[in-house]
Amino acid sequence: MCHTRELAYQIKNEYARFSKYLPDVKTAVFYGGTPIQKDVEVLSNKESYPNIVVGTPGRLNALVRDKKLSLRNVKAFVLDECDKMLDQIDMRRDVQEIFRATPADKQVMMFSATLSQEIRPVCKKFMRNPLEVYVDDDTKLTLHGLQQYYIKLSEAEKNRKLNELLDSLEFNQVIIFVKSTLRANELDKLLRECNFPSIAVHSGVSQEERIKRYKEFKEFNKRICVATDVFGRGIDIERINLAINYDLPADADSYLHRVGRAGRFGTKGLSISFVSNEEDEKVLKDIEKRFEVALPEYPEGGVDSSTYMA
Repeated sequence: MCHTRELAYQIKNEYARFSKYLPDVKTAVFYGGTPIQKDVEVLSNKESYPNIVVGTPGRLNALVRDKKLSLRNVKAFVLDECDKMLDQIDMRRDVQEIFRATPADKQVMMFSATLSQEIRPVCKKFMRNPLEVYVDDDTKLTLHGLQQYYIKLSEAEKNRKLNELLDSLEFNQVIIFVKSTLRANELDKLLRECNFPSIAVHSGVSQEERIKRYKEFKEFNKRICVATDVFGRGIDIERINLAINYDLPADADSYLHRVGRAGRFGTKGLSISFVSNEEDEKVLKDIEKRFEVALPEYPEGGVDSSTYMA
């Protein structure tokens, strides 16, 4: 299970890739925003009934509640971005109901790059004698190979500065994060008016359209994506090597997840964050403290593309 439909879709595609040489292993993905009857048809057909189910908690819980999806033979219960899923009360409630429909004897696995002290006890309620695996030291989580800068400017200067950056910087693909769906639409419209190949992804777009846009960006048909935090976690698009925080997120953990879209798996990348008010400055200090880094100001002469282009 994961917290967004795009991530569920991506994970399902990864399983399809893994199972290329396992033709008898079937995978299905279930998420809201699409007709539930299609899911019921998949689950009613012996030929398509999945061995591996990927999905978002709301839709999965609806299928379990309606007795369309039986979980009595589940061997592994996996939560991706578990802190995000268990932090939201509604989502946590769905996860708990799904969990109760599974056998007691199963393996439970939870994954995240950021697990706060507050959410750890909640995770452990789903587990018996859990083993915690740290892939890297908590303070080193600000991605090796990723250059990070900030730019101080006023709110009114953001559009001009963004245009300058997109004109002057070399990049394969860029993701630009904003704080609301309204801003995503407005900025996407502005970029397209300036002839930039842009696309917007946020929760205000219908599910089918969101997946269509995700595929367009993933397949390199568009080079610029304006997104809310719907795209802030887990999404893996290998050509992204520039991440811009047009609006800074509310906390250091969200910052890590966002800039992690560039510089995936230790590759080179560049992130630039706009700092336009006192709240942004506080978040910037929190980021530096949390990850024990000093984020430099973006140099007036720009940066050498060889330092962030693979």
